[in-house]
Amino acid sequence: MFVRNKMTTNPYTISPDQTIPEAHEIMAKHGVKRLPVVKNGKLVGVVSNTDILSASPSKATTFSMGEIAYLLSKTKVSQVMTKNPLTISSGALLEEAAILMRDNNIGFLPVVDDGKLAGIITESDIFDSFIELLGFREPGTRLTIEVEDAPGMLSNLTGIFSKLGANITHVAVYRGASGKSAVVVGTRSLDTSGIEKSIEEQGFKILYKLQNK
Repeated sequence: MFVRNKMTTNPYTISPDQTIPEAHEIMAKHGVKRLPVVKNGKLVGVVSNTDILSASPSKATTFSMGEIAYLLSKTKVSQVMTKNPLTISSGALLEEAAILMRDNNIGFLPVVDDGKLAGIITESDIFDSFIELLGFREPGTRLTIEVEDAPGMLSNLTGIFSKLGANITHVAVYRGASGKSAVVVGTRSLDTSGIEKSIEEQGFKILYKLQNK
């Protein structure tokens, strides 16, 4: 699946010349934690609620509330934003976005195509995609099966479903360190007793069964 399939298009943005109170108002109104900073259609930075908090005077300050409000009203987004943020293209795979976020400990990536902001993708989008790819919310049965990590094993396993007329909707393989893998196979069938029997007769071990009705 590609980034373009899960990204948010037309995200809320802000100009680098706008102020911190304006950025805070947009975030609060729309329930977002970060805003791409855009100038003339191009991404120039990202501002987050953490950036805003860092720019605000501490509670130990001797400034009055009026003075604090005045100072913040004069502080532009360009002064507190993160410049040259990490980005990704809409044609990249979701796995690439996930690795980039994980390796850099960030939960948000602006999506940039041809130098212009095309959207944003967040860690929540990645989580939703993971659930969707494995079909955990869809009606049916998911069997987690232990198999030898050897050529032909996956074909033998899925062949059992085919012979019994069960449509496979999702497959995921989790490779272990002991020469065995856990294969999650999803099917729309709720009565999988015959499938389970055949799987075990072929020497496979069923580790877990999950059903959604």
